[in-house]
Amino acid sequence: MSSTTAPKRKRAGYMERQALTRAIPFMIPFALLYLFIYLIPLCYALYKSMYTVGRSGLGISAPEPKFTGFSNYINVLTDPVFMSSMGRVLLIGLIQVPVMLILALVLALWIDMRTTVGKRFFRILYFLPYALPGVIAGLMWSFLYAPSLSPIVKAAEAIGIHLDFTSGNVLPFSIMNIMTWAWTGYNMIIIYSSLQSIPSEIMEAAAIDGLTGWKASWKIKVPMVRPAIILTAVFSIIGTAQLYNEPVVLKGVAPNLSSQYTPIMSALSTLTSNYNTSAAKSVILAIFIGACSAVFFAVTREKEPTK
Repeated sequence: MSSTTAPKRKRAGYMERQALTRAIPFMIPFALLYLFIYLIPLCYALYKSMYTVGRSGLGISAPEPKFTGFSNYINVLTDPVFMSSMGRVLLIGLIQVPVMLILALVLALWIDMRTTVGKRFFRILYFLPYALPGVIAGLMWSFLYAPSLSPIVKAAEAIGIHLDFTSGNVLPFSIMNIMTWAWTGYNMIIIYSSLQSIPSEIMEAAAIDGLTGWKASWKIKVPMVRPAIILTAVFSIIGTAQLYNEPVVLKGVAPNLSSQYTPIMSALSTLTSNYNTSAAKSVILAIFIGACSAVFFAVTREKEPTK
């Protein structure tokens, strides 16, 4: 029996090596982009974050970089302003990402139903906000949020209700609203595309067993599109950690919005004055994104059935 098993294993290994050899040319473009756009800049930022620039003597000589190890990281991690920006983004992600993904899933399931009328129209309608550039969307919502310009605020004041979308406590939710409005359609399209790959025979068999409508969607469709939901969740986590456009645009109508409201804004605010500190902030943000993604994958990983 072992004499027949060994050639089979050898042949299987040979076929795997052949498949890998054929796949390498297709992987090279991605590998090069990943190397030059992500790995090299990250390594350079890590290198610069280990130095500080100072002047010697009377300060007349040119500034010289000095290796200081993790001192920049200690300064950044003990900076209450930067840590507040990290906590703010974490709070936004914990609230906004689940709400957005649930809404995207419900819309995708609704459009996928056979009884839904006007599927093409609603697909375009829900996806349309994503087609607008982020800055344009931010400008549009800043007009709706501005106390002196917003028709919503004026209509509320006419009936005796005071609304302030730019106040300190409400501002994070105003940003969440923009993000949800802009990205729900994008995530819906990904989930809807995954729904289209479900064989019709499965749903027909479910209908015979009495599973129809939303009951069939939650019990059959949702488990089958689980990889697409996880994919959209990871994209959303990464995008939330990189939050920048919305708060920067809203700064024009929200004077209380700090120039270091998010980690990226904080890193950019010190880019010209202290590049090494900005590099440390960038590395910390990259580690934070990687840790959040790893935790999410660990939580959502399916457990292998015990034998």
